Amino acid sequence: METIRHQRDEVERRIREACSRSGRNPRDVNIIAVTKYVDLERTGAALDAGLIHIGESRAQEAVPKWEALGDRGTWHFIGHLQRNKVKQVVGKFQYLHSLDRFSLAEEVNKRAEEAGKPLHCFIQVNVSGEGSKRGVSPEELTEFARETAQLPFIRIEGLMTMAPYTEDPEETRPVFRGLKRLQQQLRTLDNPRLDVPHLSMGMSRDYSIAVEEGATFLRLGSVLVGRQN
Repeated sequence: METIRHQRDEVERRIREACSRSGRNPRDVNIIAVTKYVDLERTGAALDAGLIHIGESRAQEAVPKWEALGDRGTWHFIGHLQRNKVKQVVGKFQYLHSLDRFSLAEEVNKRAEEAGKPLHCFIQVNVSGEGSKRGVSPEELTEFARETAQLPFIRIEGLMTMAPYTEDPEETRPVFRGLKRLQQQLRTLDNPRLDVPHLSMGMSRDYSIAVEEGATFLRLGSVLVGRQN
């Protein structure tokens, strides 16, 4: 646990520095501890170290962790979600970061209505255009967001993207900047359900750049809790 505390302190220091460079308040940046590669014990240690937000991406592995620890944190499902797994996520996780197709949105809305609890969702956007990345294209975003905003048990909290893997984190900046522009674009639609206050972007290699470009949720795994498998 002390190692995780040390890593958390170092991450928070770098966030403060990035906020200072970009004129932001560090309190506006949330850290998600991505625990998908670590076991239940280490996930519990992350919570013990004061990390509130927990990120998982595989339902079959995430649900047992939630059953053991779910009352201790805020849980984010950050991976690709199949429709037949939605019922395992809704009612347990407070956030979904990978809403990328309308069929999934309809299933989430249905299950959230059954649970009597709306789900806070990020629309995943493939800003980089890489074929290996999921998400709606920037050109499809406005129509998709408008359609999804009509589903009463989905709360669109913001946008999410994944930057390309690169040796130089600076090369990710155009992707993060592009997501920020798309956020501003949605805000011009004068739809209160598309205020999209948050941006989920930035991982272990590039989170300082993401903070400088407006990230409000960082998804941090190896730099924070390590990796066991």
